[in-house]
Amino acid sequence: MTGLVNVGFGNMVNTDKLVAVVSPDGAPIKRLVQNAREAQRVVDATQGRKTKAVLIMEPGYVVLSALQPDTIARRFSLNGLAEPENKSEGEQ
Repeated sequence: MTGLVNVGFGNMVNTDKLVAVVSPDGAPIKRLVQNAREAQRVVDATQGRKTKAVLIMEPGYVVLSALQPDTIARRFSLNGLAEPENKSEGEQ
């Protein structure tokens, strides 16, 4: 099932190729973004704003977004594309 998720400012990402949505604060993610920049595999969808989420795509591309990772995950879930989380045993 192919779907698109808005990652801010009208920019969309193919959900079939999305591997992870992470915060850009950690050193390993900063290295990953820098390596992707050097390999010309970065898509900057921030419109000049601060990067708040890094989307790692299947073929090795990295998408930078100005939206929080939680916001992108919520949009992914609202499209009905994410697996629902398992409820704990006490919940109905």
